[in-house]
Amino acid sequence: MSGFGRLGSSFMRLGSMARVALILGVGALAFAVLMLLRKQPESQEPPRRMPLVVTQPAEVRSGHLTIEGNGTVRPMAEISLSPQVAGRVTWVSPSFATGGRFREGDELVRIEAADYLNAVQAAEAEVAQRQVELLTWEEQRELAIEEYQRFRDREGITAPIDSSEVGGLVFRDPQLRAAEASLARAEAGLADAKLALARTRIRAPFDGIVRTKSADVGQYVAPGQALGGLYETDEVEIVVPLTDTEASLIEGLWSADTGDDANRIPAQVRAQFGGEEYTWRGYVDRAEGALNPATRTVDVVVRVQQPFHDDGSGRPPLLLGTYATVDIRGREVDRYTVLPRVALRDGEAVYVIEQDTLLAIRPVQVLQEVAGQVMVRGDIRQGEPIVTSPMAIVTDGMTVRQAEGAAE
Repeated sequence: MSGFGRLGSSFMRLGSMARVALILGVGALAFAVLMLLRKQPESQEPPRRMPLVVTQPAEVRSGHLTIEGNGTVRPMAEISLSPQVAGRVTWVSPSFATGGRFREGDELVRIEAADYLNAVQAAEAEVAQRQVELLTWEEQRELAIEEYQRFRDREGITAPIDSSEVGGLVFRDPQLRAAEASLARAEAGLADAKLALARTRIRAPFDGIVRTKSADVGQYVAPGQALGGLYETDEVEIVVPLTDTEASLIEGLWSADTGDDANRIPAQVRAQFGGEEYTWRGYVDRAEGALNPATRTVDVVVRVQQPFHDDGSGRPPLLLGTYATVDIRGREVDRYTVLPRVALRDGEAVYVIEQDTLLAIRPVQVLQEVAGQVMVRGDIRQGEPIVTSPMAIVTDGMTVRQAEGAAE
């Protein structure tokens, strides 16, 4: 019997548990020998991964800043048309209808004038009567003076004419003054009657449009009763709320005075109509003298002249109630950079890429924020890559890599 045969015969004579233990032991011994004889791999440092960033080239500008705000168009002047005399309405102008346009001085409503015509005639008669009375007393005074003078000549009196109250009574002075006062009172009554008659024709105080109408022919109206609402069309106003920072960028804002045509601050008004945007030229008229208590902002009033004028371009009128965007010319800055809002870090710094891979943290001064953009002052050159993507960990001088095509 060969050696393998004797080994196999001996292995078979072992118990089952002994055979399993022997197999496991041989396997473990073989694994240990292989581990001791294996070749050790060379140690290598893992490659360093640089953060990937998205950048945008810096845009450096100079000139006037533009302060953007929004507001609702409102009339510069709006009144409630009401009569100053009572009576029945006898005529209404075709222009006196909702949306109707009129010119300054146009007659809009007439009130029945018969009673006021009679009052004028009665006042004229009173004036005529008082004029006759005054002439009568003037004539009597002249006669009294002539008679007194003849008496002085006849008696040889050389003393001055008596100027006492008794002398005044002799010369009819009190009666004459009473007649003059009566005439003045009658003339004033005539003027009042004529004024009341003129007020039966109600005229437009300015160029405008009828907003509401609440009177018609046959209606009896009283003084002060509302006949309708009118608003002026020569100019409209837009109240633009600005923060104190934005207001500080408008040069000459606090010296702007209503009606000062020489020192107007230019503005441009933009509004949507029919899916298209139209523009109107405007100017800053004034700034309110107190902060808005609700918003804590500075209310700047911008005016637009002739908002309903047709300039031939097909531009619609700047209707009341329109929500408009206003661009106000700010102060002039010699050099500033325009960046997206996401490029601003902690409100006072930006990340700039130098030499294609080095990140530099540069401090900036924020001038303005408008529509997702910021205008800043700082040491930034035209076209320098500015990081716009978020970064979790940042150190000055760290190495980064730009996303392909990001700089463009």
